[in-house]
Amino acid sequence: MPPDHSKAVARLKKACPTMKGLIDRVGPCAMEYETKRTPFQSLVSAVAHQQLHGKAAQTILGRYRNLFPGGRDPGPKTLANVSDDDLRGVGFSRSKTAALRDLAEKAISGVVPGRKEIETLSDEEIIARLTQVRGIGKWTVEMLLIFTLGRGDVWPVDDYGVRSGYQWAYGLDAMPKPKVLEELGEKFRPHRSHAAWYLWRATELAKVK
Repeated sequence: MPPDHSKAVARLKKACPTMKGLIDRVGPCAMEYETKRTPFQSLVSAVAHQQLHGKAAQTILGRYRNLFPGGRDPGPKTLANVSDDDLRGVGFSRSKTAALRDLAEKAISGVVPGRKEIETLSDEEIIARLTQVRGIGKWTVEMLLIFTLGRGDVWPVDDYGVRSGYQWAYGLDAMPKPKVLEELGEKFRPHRSHAAWYLWRATELAKVK
């Protein structure tokens, strides 16, 4: 069954008239979660998508999975045994190959938590742990928090789409800076992830207009 966003959306509509207007234009929240992925698998995908369009990244990930039996996502120990040449051969750059190496090592050592452990950690603890991995920044972890773990109160203030969407939806002359957006997002607690989703949709409406 798809996740039920109705309560969060109803509360957002009550929290702010402008957000209510945006929600009415966009319609029901269609945000989906990839809950079957482990944190390790989500970060492998995130590394693949860095600085690439979605189709190119998916092509690389498809080749990557074909390195393993059944074409499935490997665990960290299996990835650790793959050569750099094989990773480069499927399309990962030198820097991304190094990032995957570090990711596998930190997953094996326990810095990157497994699916059960990560559920016991706060958003802040997860960010602190995962940003220790080479090439993984706060924004990447925030996307994991929202779309893999389904955390409801994540507010990615550095995200261009959220900043641009807020500017358009609220009729601002310029995109709010991250520190300002942090304060502006207080009215959306504890459903800032859903607010971000609607602001991403606002950027699409802005292009149509």
